[in-house]
Amino acid sequence: MNVTVFGTGYVGLVQGAVLADVGHNVVCVDVDAEKVARLEQGVIPIYEPGLEALVKENYAAGRLTFTTQAEEGVKHGEVQFIAVGTPPDEDGSADLKYVLKVAETIATHIEKPVVIVNKSTVPVGTADKVTAVVEEVLAKRQTNLSFDVVSNPEFLKEGSAVADCKKPDRIIIGTTNDATIDIMRELYAPFNRNHDKIITMDVRSAELTKYAANCMLATKISFMNEMANLAERLDADIEMVRQGIGSDPRIGYHFIYPGAGYGGSCFPKDVQALIRTAESIAFDAKVLKAVEERNQLQKNTLFEKIHRHFDGALEGKVVALWGLAFKPNTDDMREAPSRVVMESLWQAGAKVQAYDPEAMEEAQRIYGHRDDLTLCGTKEGALKNADVLVIVTDWQSFKAPDFELIKATLSQPVIVDGRNLFDPKRMSKRGITYYGVGR
Repeated sequence: MNVTVFGTGYVGLVQGAVLADVGHNVVCVDVDAEKVARLEQGVIPIYEPGLEALVKENYAAGRLTFTTQAEEGVKHGEVQFIAVGTPPDEDGSADLKYVLKVAETIATHIEKPVVIVNKSTVPVGTADKVTAVVEEVLAKRQTNLSFDVVSNPEFLKEGSAVADCKKPDRIIIGTTNDATIDIMRELYAPFNRNHDKIITMDVRSAELTKYAANCMLATKISFMNEMANLAERLDADIEMVRQGIGSDPRIGYHFIYPGAGYGGSCFPKDVQALIRTAESIAFDAKVLKAVEERNQLQKNTLFEKIHRHFDGALEGKVVALWGLAFKPNTDDMREAPSRVVMESLWQAGAKVQAYDPEAMEEAQRIYGHRDDLTLCGTKEGALKNADVLVIVTDWQSFKAPDFELIKATLSQPVIVDGRNLFDPKRMSKRGITYYGVGR
């Protein structure tokens, strides 16, 4: 099938490349000419395992092309994906200006019936707004072309997005149009062979499904962080509690790891957006508000542990920080707990020596040159002349470090572990002062 994808960000690029990989002819449209030129050269704007090879292979094969020419893109695709950003507006609600602009662009140039697919995470009712924009433009053109607007939310996890896209748990198709469902089934047939993963529903339910999924996962994280705070104060071990409750199949082990709070491009934004949606219909989303509040507080927990260990005397202290990205296998620092930790340390007069396998350039971009921030080439380099090691992101390479080297390099053997990577008893035996979360 001929497919057009508007937007070459995280969602659009992954979806476009994966669709091309199974044989569809995909054109990706982006307004950023420099970005398009770089993509044509095989330079990927984000770090995502497996994505670079996928893009290069399918571009070379001619199944995946990039353009800034919106008209070219519109005329190509019988299915048109909208995969542009929906950044938070000033009040936290999702800003739909990019989505609606693409809708207007599609309506301006279509010459045959199309299926317009909302892939972006959008509030309930967005499909109606997209439909209204398209109808308005077509009326001005005095054209009566048929079209359908579908909600087809993505459920990709940063760090495993390509795999998630190739082998989805479910494929949500929000439309009641049988002809459209048939087209979408054909589009996704290569990903639906093992068993039927397609779930069809009305468009508003599909829009809410995406938000509900992310908010449920965010709730699990905030709940566990709340339990971790209780465990610390009640002299219990949250790791034992995690194993105890995770063994219940009704709960399971996924997303019940306590830590330094969630970040990234999805959970913070989507929880906030659904709260604002609730407010717009005069509904008080008490649980969601509590989830957000607990998460904001949790991002302070690592700094509080450092502050307490040094009795507040942080002026001139040097902190080795491992992990800048909000999670492993990505370079994304949006809403990352590391940012809260670093900014609190700077405010207290401390210096930071940081290392991350992928997010160093992103940290440089965000913070520029600072006298109180040193970006180190290795995790060992970050330890030199430091007074404490803080682990923020659970990258694989952090899970079995050389503890003797850590002890020998730090001015004092102190680890503040925001991901509970190590056993407190083992750390004690090694002569390391160890602070976990909820332990």
